[in-house]
This record gives sequence, C-alpha cells and structure tokens, in this order.
Amino acid sequence: MRWPLLILVVIALGLNACSILPEASPSTETPGSDRYEQEKDSGPPPSETVNIKEIPQPEPIDEEPSRYGNHSPYVVFGKTYHVLPSAEGYVAEGIASWYGSKFHGHRTSSGETYDMYQFTAAHRSLPLPTFARVTNLDNQKSVIVRINDRGPFHDDREIDLSWAAAKALEINDKGTGRVRVETLAGNKGTLANPASKNTTAVGIHAAAESPPPPAELYLQVGAFREANSAQGLQSKLLQSLSHPVSIRPYDKQGERLYRLWVGPFTSENSRSRTKEDLINMGYTNTVNASP
Repeated sequence: MRWPLLILVVIALGLNACSILPEASPSTETPGSDRYEQEKDSGPPPSETVNIKEIPQPEPIDEEPSRYGNHSPYVVFGKTYHVLPSAEGYVAEGIASWYGSKFHGHRTSSGETYDMYQFTAAHRSLPLPTFARVTNLDNQKSVIVRINDRGPFHDDREIDLSWAAAKALEINDKGTGRVRVETLAGNKGTLANPASKNTTAVGIHAAAESPPPPAELYLQVGAFREANSAQGLQSKLLQSLSHPVSIRPYDKQGERLYRLWVGPFTSENSRSRTKEDLINMGYTNTVNASP
C-alpha cells in the first residue's frame, strides 16, 4: 500500500492522486487520509475470484495528453517533481509496488477513475497517459499497462502498479518486485509546448533521484558518435555509481551525438564529489551539465 496524495495535489494541480506502501508497511497518517474508507490497502476480498488471464491488456494507441496530471513542475510533501516532455525511448529498472481496493473507485491524477481490475499504473515523471511494458526481472513475466496516475513518491521505487498488473507479474503477494519499465510505440506521449527533444533521456536506470530537482544538476562524461559506445560506458558506470546514468541524443551541425549524463544531483556538493570521483577513475573530460 502507499501514502495517499490529496490536499497538496488538489490545491496545486486540481487533481486527485495517491501513492502506496506495501501491505506489510505500518499505517502512517497523512494529510487527507480520511478520504478513504479503508485504513489499509488490500486486493480483492477472499470470496471474489478474478481470472487475470481474462483481463485484456491495453493496446498502445496515440492519445492526446491528459487535461489533468501533466502540470510540471509539481510539489509533493515538499519535494519538486518534473514531468518528462516525451515518453519516447524511456527505459528504467527499479522497484514496483501496487495499490488496490483502498483506492478503487477514486480519481487518479489524470481525472480517470482508478480500477484495480485493469492493467494501469502510476509514475512520477512520464506523461499521462503513457503505455509501457513492465517486466518482472525475477521471472520474466511481463504486462502492458496504461499509466494514468502519479506516484510512487518513494525514492527507491520506479512505478506503482494496479492490483491486476501486480497479480499478472506475480508480485502482489510479496508487495514489491524488481521490474523493467519500457515505453511502447504508439504513445503520442508529448506534452503541449514541450522542451527540445535534445533534453529527453533515452535511458534511465533505477530512478533513485528522479525526477530531477529544480536546479537539474548533471555531469556529462562524454559524447559519442555511436550509440553502442555510449551504451557500453553507461553499463560500466551503472556498476560503479549510485546515481542514474542516461544517454541523451543531441544534434550538432547535422551530426547526431549521444551524450552520457550522470545525475540529477540534489546538491552542488554531491555533483562536485561525483565529478572528482569520475576524474579520478580516468574520465578526465567530465564537465558540469544542465538541460
């Protein structure tokens, strides 16, 4: 289960959303928590039989961005989050959690009604709606979800799944699981007046500090003409660093380059320490960067 997001979102964004904690987590009172009749989250009642195989997976189609839920930046519990200008090429690995009957029938951040029996999900930074394939890294089971909600607002989690999606991936009993999230072709996924595509990451790993803070502090380790070269160094750095490492395509004088960025960082001190570490590791071309 997860903490519900209410008062702050209603005031700042004019929408309702929620975030969850695993069922085993202790109950924590949060602003607006009296909105829900259930104190603790759960799946369907034991008397109810649900055949997950009979639930159709959503078909990725082009959809206009939702009227609600795409405001950027937005603030939750004092922390600022940014919505990506496009869903194109997003790939991330991290922890998935799920939410169920406590939130069933309530509005999501997009204004749609949450249905725990559909394959949907909540994400902090992808445009609403976005279609994505979520794969359980422990058993390789996968499901297509339609992301129409905001959350989870825990730094160690990548996505919140509906109960049905969690059941399909066999993580509903455990409460959380290791997953890969990949956006799918068919997403229109572009917000009105988006930033340049040059600022869109095409690879984000375990978004521990994502979405970026207002300052958007990054380091650029290098720029490559071949995507494979950037991907090779990205994999190497992910084994050495605790920060996300992303590949950002950039067109310069008609030539496509693939910039390798580390971050975002929550402070200039953190960026400076990591820069020094990278230089000591032999990456002497590391420089400060920002979108």
